Amino acid sequence: MKEQFEARMLRIYLGESDKWRGKPLYEAIVAKCQELGMASAVVFRGIEGFGASTRIAHASHWMFSRDAPMVLNITDTEEQIEKLIPHLDEMVGEGLIALSRVEVIRYSRPGAQ
Repeated sequence: MKEQFEARMLRIYLGESDKWRGKPLYEAIVAKCQELGMASAVVFRGIEGFGASTRIAHASHWMFSRDAPMVLNITDTEEQIEKLIPHLDEMVGEGLIALSRVEVIRYSRPGAQ
């Protein structure tokens, strides 16, 4: 089955070492997305990048970086994204959030969950 609709995509750019109440911020945000019943949340660990500090962070083949750049990609309806934003206002101390309208194509098998 194919379903096509307009949605919102929210991307959060932060550092791997960022914390929320003692746990990695990216894990806390994914948990909040699950709690709110969001459609999807995916975390990507970057190779190299910089943010507000302008300090370049990178993951190296030779050593494990403890502050690699991270991107969280969250896609859902506008209403669901609007429910998440107040939580992000509280959780994200430093980072960048990009919000865009996207066209979603969702494929599913009849009877599949």
